[in-house]
Amino acid sequence: MEGRVKIVGQVERVDGNSLTYAEFVDRFMAPNLPVVLTGLTSSWRAREDWTLPIPSDRRLPDLSFFARNFPSPLVQVADCSSREFTDQKRLEMSMQEFIGHWVGDAHGGSNDGDRDGSLLYLKDWHFVKEYPDYIAYTTPVFFVDDWLNMYLDNHPIHRDSDIANHKNEINCSDYRFVYMGAKGTWTSLHADVFRSYSWSANVCGRKQWLFLSPSQSHRIFDRNMRSSIYNLNDDVSEKHFPEFNKTEWLECIQENNEIIFVPSGWYHQVHNLEDTISINHNWFNAYNLHWVWNLLYEDYKVAKEYIEDIRDICDDFEGLCQRNLAANTGMNFYDFFVFIVRFALANAIELYHLQQSEVATFSTKTAHHFIYNLTSIRNVASKMITTEAFTTENLCRISEDNRSAFSNVKQILEEESFRRLLMTLSKAYEHIDRGQSDCLQSWTSYPKGCWSVICLKSDCTVVDHITSLIDEVCGPEDLQKLIDSALSDG
Repeated sequence: MEGRVKIVGQVERVDGNSLTYAEFVDRFMAPNLPVVLTGLTSSWRAREDWTLPIPSDRRLPDLSFFARNFPSPLVQVADCSSREFTDQKRLEMSMQEFIGHWVGDAHGGSNDGDRDGSLLYLKDWHFVKEYPDYIAYTTPVFFVDDWLNMYLDNHPIHRDSDIANHKNEINCSDYRFVYMGAKGTWTSLHADVFRSYSWSANVCGRKQWLFLSPSQSHRIFDRNMRSSIYNLNDDVSEKHFPEFNKTEWLECIQENNEIIFVPSGWYHQVHNLEDTISINHNWFNAYNLHWVWNLLYEDYKVAKEYIEDIRDICDDFEGLCQRNLAANTGMNFYDFFVFIVRFALANAIELYHLQQSEVATFSTKTAHHFIYNLTSIRNVASKMITTEAFTTENLCRISEDNRSAFSNVKQILEEESFRRLLMTLSKAYEHIDRGQSDCLQSWTSYPKGCWSVICLKSDCTVVDHITSLIDEVCGPEDLQKLIDSALSDG
C-alpha cells in the first residue's frame, strides 16, 4: 500500500501513564490530532481471558474461549473480499459459525485466513450491551467524557415510532464494540460515524493505519463530491479522482496493547497485520460536538435535495427529510436537539452545584469543564435556529414524544433516565479531576436528594432553581437563553 499513497509522517506515540488529561486535551483532543497511547491496558481482564501466549511475548486470540463463554446468537461479520455499495458485504452468523470459519482457515486455508473466496471480520459487536456483567476492560480516563454512550445507556436515540423501528435502532444501542479478525482482514477507507472520535485498543495483534487529515478529505472524492475512494490498494482512477495524487498520509503500526485515538473527520483505512482482537468506542463531547452538527447538516441538505421535487405534494416535507436523515445518518435534527438539551441541563446542574458549594470543594478546573460544555452546546444551538426544521410551523408538526423530550424542563429533570445521565456525567468529571478509581461504577440508587456527586445536600432544590431559569424549551432560541442564564448565574 505504501507505494500507492504518499506517507509524510508517523502518528505520535506517547506513554499514557505519563500524560495528564489536560495535556491530552491540549495536545490531541482540542486540536483534533491522532495519537497512540501505550501502557494503559495492563490490568484488563481481556488481556488474560481472550488471548493465548506465544513466543516473543506476543499473544494470539483464544477462539475457544469466545465459543464457550460468549455464544452470541448473531454477530455482524464483514466479508472483506466482497464489496456491497460503499462498504464491505455484511453477514450475520452465530459466534460458533464465525469461529468455526476462522479455525477452519487456520487449519486448512491460506496464511491470511482466506477460504472459499471469503475473508471474514467480526465488526461492531455490542459486547458491553450483551455481557454487561463481564468487565473486560476499563475505559482510560482520556476517553470517559463520552456523551454518546452516556446518553445511549439511558435514552433511545430516536423517539418517533416510525423511525425507532428502523433497523438502525438496534445498531445504535451503543457505540462500544469488539472487533475480531484474522491476518489480512481490513476496513475500507472511511471517516467515523457522526464524525465522532474513536479509540481502538489492540488486545492482541498488530494493525496498520493510514490517516488523511480533514483538510485533505475533499481529495478522495470524485468531481461531484458524491463518492469516495473505497480501497487505497486499488488502482485509483485519476479521471474520477483528480486530486487523489496530492494527498499526504500519516501511517501508524499499532502494536499489541496499544490504544489509538482517532480524531473527528480523519479518513482512515486499517489492515490487520496479524490475527487481531480490538476494543473500539465511538464517542463525542463538547470538543467535537460541532463536527456532529456539521455532518447532520450536510447530510440533511443532500436528503432534502434528493426529494425537493415532491415538496409541493408532500403533507409534511420536513418530517420526510428528517426521517430520511435518521435512516441515512443514524440521527436527525430532532434526535440531536433532544440530546443537546439534556446535556445542557446536566451541565447547568453541575455548574450550579459548584457555584453553591458551602465547603472548599469549588474547583476552577472542574467548573471550566461545565462552562466549556455549555458554551459548545450554545454555539451549536445558534446554528440550528435558522434551519427549516425549527420553524414554528415545523415544530408544531413533530410528534409529542419528540416535543416533550426537550420542552418540559421539570418533567425532564424528574425522569429516572435523565437522573442516571446526570450521575454518569458527574462521576466522569470526578474521575477526570480527582482520579478516583471507583467513580465510574454504576449506582442504581443515590442516598441524597440529587444524583450529582458534587451535591452535598439531602434536600437539594436544584430542580426548582433550573426551572426558575426556564420552564420550557420550545426550540434552539430557548436553549440559548437557558445556557446564558446558567453561565451568568451565581
